[in-house]
Amino acid sequence: MKKTLLAALALSLFITAPSVARDAAKPAQPARVAKPSKPAAAKPVAATAPAPTEPREIDRAEAVKRANAFFNASPVMTADFVQIGADGKRSEGKLHVQRAGRVRFEYAQPATMEVVSDGAQVLVRDRKLNTQDIYFITQTPLKFLLKEKIDLEKDVTVQDVTVDDAGVTIAIEDKATFGGTSHVKLIFDPRNFKLKQWQITDPQGYDTLISLFNIDQTRTPDPGLFKINK
Repeated sequence: MKKTLLAALALSLFITAPSVARDAAKPAQPARVAKPSKPAAAKPVAATAPAPTEPREIDRAEAVKRANAFFNASPVMTADFVQIGADGKRSEGKLHVQRAGRVRFEYAQPATMEVVSDGAQVLVRDRKLNTQDIYFITQTPLKFLLKEKIDLEKDVTVQDVTVDDAGVTIAIEDKATFGGTSHVKLIFDPRNFKLKQWQITDPQGYDTLISLFNIDQTRTPDPGLFKINK
């Protein structure tokens, strides 16, 4: 259950799909009947549109600043999530968040897990096995994401910031999680700095990747979703 808890609490945000612009077709020119004449000079070929510019380099300080701004933009969130576990198993469901400290993962069938935090404790329930475990929220690897105000530099150790084709990745370390040290990679879209995905490596070395989509940061979740029934 320890490994399952650490994987399930990998709170993720969505991938924003860029919109695709389409050029309107030009109307065909009508044919013209005329006496033979010298061939018309060829029209110059229109210049090809410039390729999209590559995202500019983002240094560590700016990346952390923009990440904090993203997380602190709204205290509430609902979204659909997809989770890929260390065994390659795919799970999905609905995520509800209300800071400070309240989160609920509702896994869709056939998954039987349920994860609920009321702001102080985290309940991990397996409906199939009819078991449940309770942990303090401070023991979870992503507790800093549930704080009232998030500051990555103060809440965890920022180890590295990299920029590549995958996006802007902020690698962080948290030594205070249950069972030891956890490592998290937060991957942002460099164009708008929305969090696309993250990967969490728990103290046992197991990786979990979570992506979020259909995010809504305006609607306040029902408070009853975060109630723990022991």
